[in-house]
Amino acid sequence: MACVAALVASPALLPFPSTASSAASSSSSSSSCSCRLRLRPAVVARAPRQQPRGRRALRRFDEVEGVSNSKKRRGIGGGGGGGSAGGSQASSSRRDKGLAVDFKESQVAEFDDLEEDTFLNAVVKVYCTHIAPDYGLPWQKQRQHSSSGSAFMIGDGKLLTNAHCVEHDTQVKVKRRGDDKKYIAKVLARGIECDLALLSVENEEFWKGTEALQFGRLPCLQDSVTVVGYPLGGDTISVTKGVVSRIEVTPYAHGTSDLLGIQIDAAINPGNSGGPAFNEQGECIGVAFQVYRSDEAENIGYVIPTTVVSHFLNDYQKNGKYTGFPCLGVLLQKLENPALRESLKVPSSEGVLVRRVEPTAPASSVLRKGDVIVSFDGIAVGCEATVPFRSTERIAFRYLTSQKYAGDIAQLGIIRDGNSMKVQTILQPRKHLVPFHVDGGQPSYLIVAGLVFTPLTEPFIEEECEDTLGLKLLAKARYSLATFEGEQIVIVSQVLAHEVNIGYEHMGNQQVMKLNGTTIKNIHHLAHLVDTCKDKFLTFEFEDDFLVVLHREEATAASSDILKEHAIPSIRSSDLSEPYVETKNDVPKTGEDFGESPVTNFEMGIDCLLWA
Repeated sequence: MACVAALVASPALLPFPSTASSAASSSSSSSSCSCRLRLRPAVVARAPRQQPRGRRALRRFDEVEGVSNSKKRRGIGGGGGGGSAGGSQASSSRRDKGLAVDFKESQVAEFDDLEEDTFLNAVVKVYCTHIAPDYGLPWQKQRQHSSSGSAFMIGDGKLLTNAHCVEHDTQVKVKRRGDDKKYIAKVLARGIECDLALLSVENEEFWKGTEALQFGRLPCLQDSVTVVGYPLGGDTISVTKGVVSRIEVTPYAHGTSDLLGIQIDAAINPGNSGGPAFNEQGECIGVAFQVYRSDEAENIGYVIPTTVVSHFLNDYQKNGKYTGFPCLGVLLQKLENPALRESLKVPSSEGVLVRRVEPTAPASSVLRKGDVIVSFDGIAVGCEATVPFRSTERIAFRYLTSQKYAGDIAQLGIIRDGNSMKVQTILQPRKHLVPFHVDGGQPSYLIVAGLVFTPLTEPFIEEECEDTLGLKLLAKARYSLATFEGEQIVIVSQVLAHEVNIGYEHMGNQQVMKLNGTTIKNIHHLAHLVDTCKDKFLTFEFEDDFLVVLHREEATAASSDILKEHAIPSIRSSDLSEPYVETKNDVPKTGEDFGESPVTNFEMGIDCLLWA
């Protein structure tokens, strides 16, 4: 099976923490960052997760004290990195040009003599210490681990790197080429979908004598590319060369999104993540971030192009934070078959069929099942869900929506029941029923009489192993859509044994549907219902009509003993202490628990990639 691997590895792949400890004197070992499904430390007390069979896999490697850890994920495995460089003379004032992409003068006159290219000094090494949440025990965190990656200067006192390089960070340090001193860096913004992060270094000494890199335009096929970074195998800067092999909409492993990507054949190794890729003129054409691993393929690496980089930077400048890449929120079908087009009264070989519209998407107010989208902002959409790209190329329809910003308006040309019309819709980022990343880093939880309630998330599924969840819950996670904003699947992850919950100790990973007859919207709503309950009993209704009934007063009294017995600091996560605000935008369910196609960021639900 093919695997797209994002590599985060230490100098050697060692099977056990004990073998790695002999090579490192520090208590937390350092891995070279180029990620694998999301950076996470090994959990020594937990058995390794089994990988389900029969799925196409993309994975990243993470090494913590020599323990190789993989995380299942949808999309392509994150983080490999890149090498390269070029350089010559560029004015020192480039640092003051801000974050805007500049396509002006070339930075090098001769790209051959890399040792003389001073702008190689703009590429720095990143050292990050991570502490990931423990989703099975949400009141605590996992063991601290370290990794290293690459970054580069973009002006205005800012550095650009991959988001997976600084995921769950507690400390980020950077070191310049040829310098022994490390400087503390601050993470200003993370773009999960595009796997980019913006760093700043306040120490002025770090910036003395430096010059920022300049961004170039999107390259063409067979253009030379040079990747620069700090991969494993040594401590100094590394340079590898290749050519541009392909440019298309590509699955991003870390963000499980589908954005424009550049495929190259230059070597990308663990630790290259976040490093720049250069063209022959010495301009940065993108950021190395992931590789494709397979027994049947070689030398397939990926670079985030400057179009995606500029979107991320402009979004941050405009809003003061990262708001994300928007989407239409529809599931589409190609219209290659002439009979299908004729039945839908589509006169020519154009358009894509709307199969489903997400209830939480603004497009749900103007699009409906059976519509045919034939144009987007005046650009014709082909029957294979592609649009014109540059002069002689075509690219996935998703590319057009990814060029927009959250809150932008798009004009759609549609055919409905044989009638052509124009409609407008606002574009917003997708609202996932089962999120791929947890905002704030720490999962929510609520403990009631030893029952541990938490929202179902992809990190929880990866950590617990799919085999323990049951097919019905997994089907909801993979196929269901949120019917209103803020909706969550709330489950009991485990029961902390106590005399108050006798008979329920075997429960685990089951969805709770109602409390005392009230349908539960999310974890915060559940906490509100428990707090305001005045009834004698707390009656929880689970999937398949399983009941859990507790004496409310006994359940409250048992809380202190349960917390003390299991060394738990609080009965709930801090976010659930905030007052609950009732929402009025709930959309009633259609009666279908889940649809027939996987829920992904890619609006074509066909051929989606899932973690094995």
